[in-house]
Amino acid sequence: MDGTLLNSHAPTVRAYTEWANRYSLDPLHVLRQSQGRRTIDSLRALAPPDADLESDALTVMRREREDTAGIVEVRGAGTFLRGLPAERWAIVTSADRILAHNRIRAAGLPMPDVLVTANDVQKGKPSPDGYLLAAHLLNVEAANCIVFEDAPAGIEAGLRAGARVVVVASPLMEGRLEQLDYVEDLSGVTISLEGNDLIVHIA
Repeated sequence: MDGTLLNSHAPTVRAYTEWANRYSLDPLHVLRQSQGRRTIDSLRALAPPDADLESDALTVMRREREDTAGIVEVRGAGTFLRGLPAERWAIVTSADRILAHNRIRAAGLPMPDVLVTANDVQKGKPSPDGYLLAAHLLNVEAANCIVFEDAPAGIEAGLRAGARVVVVASPLMEGRLEQLDYVEDLSGVTISLEGNDLIVHIA
């Protein structure tokens, strides 16, 4: 979702910078390490030993839920999603369900029938569990899915699920795209139906 379908960089920066400053951590490092991961997983990996992880995670999540200023769709995302049959796509996000709903609405994107969030899995990305659950709920094999991702943790999750991964290019992936299919945004991605086959065309 974040960075793939919508740009939530501004509120994410604000929330994680506040947390990083509380512990005199480098905000840029915290933001890089948190990309595409559940809040609790990010804080667990980065917090000092004396941090109250549960309380901190709730504070960061509350801050992100309330802050929708600057959230916009990734170019082409709305047109792409609205061209998909509702039963053939899902969003798999490291955001919790409330945050996901808030950001999807703020970006003006359609709400999917299948939405897998941090609330739905025991292990977040880079675990493949979220993508495997989404494939199950869509009643397809993960190997027959295409995963669009922008963050290293999400890319690894998609590959581990056995799906084909297309990277929506981001500065985090600079220099690491040689072995992966990628697009700069979703404006060049179109859909056609051939019988029951959903064909994704990538310019």
